[in-house]
Amino acid sequence: MLEETVMGKNAHEIPTTRPLDYQEVEKDPTFRELKKRHRSFVFPLAIAFLAWYIAYVFLAAYAHEFMARPVFGAINMGIVLGLGQFVTTFAITTWYVSYANRKLDPLAAKMRAKLEAEESAR
Repeated sequence: MLEETVMGKNAHEIPTTRPLDYQEVEKDPTFRELKKRHRSFVFPLAIAFLAWYIAYVFLAAYAHEFMARPVFGAINMGIVLGLGQFVTTFAITTWYVSYANRKLDPLAAKMRAKLEAEESAR
């Protein structure tokens, strides 16, 4: 009874296919280029943003006079830099989406088409 529930009554009719060989996919030049492009964009940008964020946290924790310095009216440097965190986040997101659309998505589509063709040939 458990086998019927888990596998279905017609389990013997389900076609079996070989699973993808992910080690072979990893060796594919298209996949390697996709990975290289992704990492070369994401890692430096992530490091830069984390440095900017940590600098903001340290300034807020240890540079009270600097962060309290008025910029205009009641707006001080802490508010400006804090809002700058949001602006930076949205700018990085927009930049990444643009980069992915131009550089990553075409390679990913090529890789997907190749894998789907191999899958249908099995």
